[in-house]
Amino acid sequence: MVKSKEKGGKGHPHEHPEKLHKPDPESEGRESAYETEEAPEVKAQEVLKKLEEKEKEAQAHYDKYMRTAADLENYKKRMAREHADLVRYGNEKLIKDLMPILDSLDRALKQTSDASAEVQAFSDGLKLIEAQFMACLQKHGVEKIEARGKDFDPNLHQAVMMIESEEFEDNKVVEEFETGYLLNGRLLKPAKVSVSKRVVKSAEAADRG
Repeated sequence: MVKSKEKGGKGHPHEHPEKLHKPDPESEGRESAYETEEAPEVKAQEVLKKLEEKEKEAQAHYDKYMRTAADLENYKKRMAREHADLVRYGNEKLIKDLMPILDSLDRALKQTSDASAEVQAFSDGLKLIEAQFMACLQKHGVEKIEARGKDFDPNLHQAVMMIESEEFEDNKVVEEFETGYLLNGRLLKPAKVSVSKRVVKSAEAADRG
């Protein structure tokens, strides 16, 4: 006796096979190829971006280094100049304090230029002292300013009066009242002078007229 199948019973597995989703090898290959092509391009862009950032950082560091190096070089030069000035002009204040003594010697010598023989011997002694004094100052870079007969220079001369003169041209130093001095080329004390104002003789004026 053959048993009939029950209604709603389970059939044989292979009588109603279920369709399973199988991946398409060709589709997977295309996606894989696309990802393979895209990945290197993205990575290359990232590398280039990072490289540009590093280049900017390197340039900024280099610029900072160059500025620092320039500042250091300027500092060295400034220190060298200040040291040289200290050596050349370090005793300027002391020498300025000695200038009135030198001026007094000059005035004393001018007063005794037409003195008697007895006083002349004293004047000769003053001249010797002045020469020794000046020789000592010259060792430290002090030099006299030549004034008489020179063109008036406001950087070296101090005009204390104007003198009308037929002998000198305009703006010439006629007389020196106090000697001026330089210290290693720098003005230590200006020469006090009188400056000429040219006077035209009447005959010359008539000829020009």
